[in-house]
Amino acid sequence: MQKYKTNSSNQKIESIMCAKNLISFDKPLVMGILNLTPDSFFDGGQYIDTDSILKRAKQIVDEGADMIDLGAYSTRPGAKNIDVEEEWRRMQPALACIRKEFPNAILSIDTFRSEIVRRTVNEFGLCIVNDISGGLLDDKMYATIAELQVPYIMMHMKGTPQNMQTHTDYKDLMKEIVQFFSNGVKQLNDLGAKDIIIDPGFGFAKTLDHNYEIMAKLSDFNSLKCPLLVGISRKSMIYKLVGGAAKDSLNGTTALNMTALMGGANILRVHDVKEAVECVKIYNKIQFQ
Repeated sequence: MQKYKTNSSNQKIESIMCAKNLISFDKPLVMGILNLTPDSFFDGGQYIDTDSILKRAKQIVDEGADMIDLGAYSTRPGAKNIDVEEEWRRMQPALACIRKEFPNAILSIDTFRSEIVRRTVNEFGLCIVNDISGGLLDDKMYATIAELQVPYIMMHMKGTPQNMQTHTDYKDLMKEIVQFFSNGVKQLNDLGAKDIIIDPGFGFAKTLDHNYEIMAKLSDFNSLKCPLLVGISRKSMIYKLVGGAAKDSLNGTTALNMTALMGGANILRVHDVKEAVECVKIYNKIQFQ
């Protein structure tokens, strides 16, 4: 399923298939966030009925995003745990209405549960799976990804959303994260899964300094030869450094998005699609002279 090669400078030139959609990483892409939760850190509770969900999906599409990321389980630090049925109760109606109104949209589901993946594919077709746990919270996830042949975003995290910020001890931050991905990619490849995207997991079991160290060293992930997703949109790593709150962090988000692109990011996962698309357009203009 995955087609990739590297040029002489080891730059990633990759593409993956999602259903009939070829997703090329020759230029950076934008993933728009659609939170279906009542308690997400920035926009929780805004998109819980069909009208608001479709309005948000239309905004994401109209502003130029390449894909929509649907999340029905809040992963903010200390978020409440919900069971599979509650997660599906939130996810299923959103998938149904978006698939109907935007049949050509590339959808990503933000879940760490293989059962949610299986239900989504069985009912709505292939999608991208965005797993914040990198397979650690469901021992059936890797096998499910390989069986269903869906693209998989492997994020780095330690612990759970409820306790991850008590797991910020590292002897060598970058080495440990790269090794985590290397092990996971090998396991997935051995099972027959090929379409793998990596996400360093900014804010997940990371301190403020850890987050900025990762941002400064994004090129360390080049050795994995996987597309790289960066999700720093309005996160506390911004406002804890410069002041304010999540609502005040668009400028900082844009600054870090450009830094991420310069560091080799292939996908920006964002709340503010228009600004991210503009950021990518400016980056492309500089890069492709």
